[in-house]
Amino acid sequence: MPLARSLSVTSLSGLEEWDEEFDLEDAVLFEIAWEVANKVGGIYTVIQTKARLTSDEWGENYFLVGPYVESNVRTQVELIEPTNPALKRTIDKMNSSGCKVYFGRWLIEGSPYVILIDVAFTAWSLDRWKSELWEFCDIGVPWFDREANDAVLFGFLTAWLLGEYAAQCEEPPHIVAHFHEWLAGLGLILCRQRQLPVATIFTTHATLLGRYLCAGNVDFYNKLAEFNLDKEAGDRQIYHRYCLERSAAHCAHVFTTVSQITAIEAEYLLKRKPDIITPNGLNVKKFSAMHEFQNLHAQSKNRIQEFIRGHFYGHLDFNLDKCLFLFIAGRYEFSNKGADIFLEALARLNYLLRVNHSDVTVVAFFIMPARTNNFNVETLKGQAVRKQLWDTAQTVKERFGKKLYESLLVGQLPDISKILDKEDLTIMKRAIFATQRQCQPPICTHNMLEDSGDPILNCVRRIGLFNSSADRVKIIFHPEFLSSTSPLLPMDYEEFVRGCHLGVFPSYYEPWGYTPAECTVMGIPSISTNLSGFGCFMEEHIADPSAYGIYILDRRFRGVDESCNQLTSFLFQFCKQSRRQRIIQRNRTERLSDLLDWRYLGRYYIAARHMALAKAFPDTYLYEPHEPTSASGFRYPRPASVPPSPSLSRHSSPRHSEAEDNDEDERYDEDLEAEKDRVNIRQPLTMPFKNKSPAVYGANGTGDGV
Repeated sequence: MPLARSLSVTSLSGLEEWDEEFDLEDAVLFEIAWEVANKVGGIYTVIQTKARLTSDEWGENYFLVGPYVESNVRTQVELIEPTNPALKRTIDKMNSSGCKVYFGRWLIEGSPYVILIDVAFTAWSLDRWKSELWEFCDIGVPWFDREANDAVLFGFLTAWLLGEYAAQCEEPPHIVAHFHEWLAGLGLILCRQRQLPVATIFTTHATLLGRYLCAGNVDFYNKLAEFNLDKEAGDRQIYHRYCLERSAAHCAHVFTTVSQITAIEAEYLLKRKPDIITPNGLNVKKFSAMHEFQNLHAQSKNRIQEFIRGHFYGHLDFNLDKCLFLFIAGRYEFSNKGADIFLEALARLNYLLRVNHSDVTVVAFFIMPARTNNFNVETLKGQAVRKQLWDTAQTVKERFGKKLYESLLVGQLPDISKILDKEDLTIMKRAIFATQRQCQPPICTHNMLEDSGDPILNCVRRIGLFNSSADRVKIIFHPEFLSSTSPLLPMDYEEFVRGCHLGVFPSYYEPWGYTPAECTVMGIPSISTNLSGFGCFMEEHIADPSAYGIYILDRRFRGVDESCNQLTSFLFQFCKQSRRQRIIQRNRTERLSDLLDWRYLGRYYIAARHMALAKAFPDTYLYEPHEPTSASGFRYPRPASVPPSPSLSRHSSPRHSEAEDNDEDERYDEDLEAEKDRVNIRQPLTMPFKNKSPAVYGANGTGDGV
């Protein structure tokens, strides 16, 4: 039987359910984003994974609003007739007025209703709406910015939809409209400008200006208070986008962002402090394997090892059983994602492993999509050689087995010299000669279009890690997203992550960070930074993150060289762990997945919606926030049992023997340690929601959230 596993943090002892008494029967929630049924980036994952929880809370009164993209609708959306009479009248009225609005169910978990607006169909109104935007909001949008033009069309159509719905309702409605990012922000601005009876929420997942500034290699966090915001936005030709984002943040009844570090950024760049932090979660059930994740790790690791055997054929002079797989993945932003500091740390790690005569080999994967024209011939040849060698071994094994069977059948012990004849030896020798290689194993698995200007390859040339036999650190750059149909590495991303030992994400700019979160829920340790939302969240909730396989790199208060040394130390200490220590650490990491479950993190979105309702409709809803005390929140304590990695001092249990044969002498009870984690967890900050006033909402229905 697999080990029992808690369903969510709220099921752990010491955690009480929040007191939610808001009456949502006459309230309607519209969640508006450009990435509804339209995958562009991380916001798609946020909305898609959160949909089931929100649908359970709001039922038939939850509607997602996004753009109509025909290719996506064909595969993701079931078009149906609206079941809400007021919404049906609204869509019919808009369609008869020159719009194209579609209604259906998004075929994801929770099957939420979606309203999809064809922005291209109303492009004839673009100039008129731009003039109106300039007249009422003093925001001008240049003709050449296609993305901003789409934002104008989408914003005006969204505001039209909400206003028409409010007019079609027989009773005065309580509408909550949640807007994600600047692309949807104009709809919020127009709702407030037209004084619609709508409670508005604006969530920024990353500020526009912050992303542009960090891409320019500036000392971003130390100079936050010094930037001339208008000038910086103008220099980058995004002033109109910046105005839309900043206006939406100020017009919203409730302004939220995804992490504490992004809240600091928003306070300086958007000039408004977020009301609530709404961290991004995951559907843990999707990744949960009911404690079979250790077996899944072994299976996926074996598949990666097969790829390594082919990639390093002719130079496979290291023990795969003592080989650790590290990886970094995400958008190809060399500095923002920390690929620069990771490569430098790998060079220093290689030196440490060599001078300490370590028998551990590290293979570091860089999974970042770049411009390529095809697979590298040498890489494909390696996999072909490996497969041919496997086929040869199987052929010889079958011939050997048949002769052995016949010899035993007649009651004779086999004569090895007769069982392996000259033909078998010839076949095996030819196979061995085929594995000889004159060149080094390739760094990049593809042919790069701009090889000489690629930042990763140039950095590899500078640090001199060319996969030579003397190096204990090998590098593989896979400039393409993983796919199970690839002829090179036929694994999807989830399977690949499960097979690795450590995810490394030393990002300089990372508002949240889904990649380390996905590692956590799959039980894979990871390295993050205190400049990422995920790292800040884990530092807040865990007393000793590294004990649970969450290493937090300090990039906020240390220089680049100091941070690089700290990262090297993390990597070197990880390499010194025994196999058993890594298993214990993976068990601990997987238990943290409950912290990232939407069933826990979704309550912050609930709080934001309740706050918006109370601000927009104060006669009907009342929100009573309590001042947090010093004891609010909760933190996982440091485990009291076996330390997760070798340390120089302060052992909480007898020090590990260097020999793994003595591991059995150390007492470790997985069930007992899991129970300690459940008992020691403390109650989080309680968000009190009360609906005490029975009165109907006021005449104008507007709040004071600006």
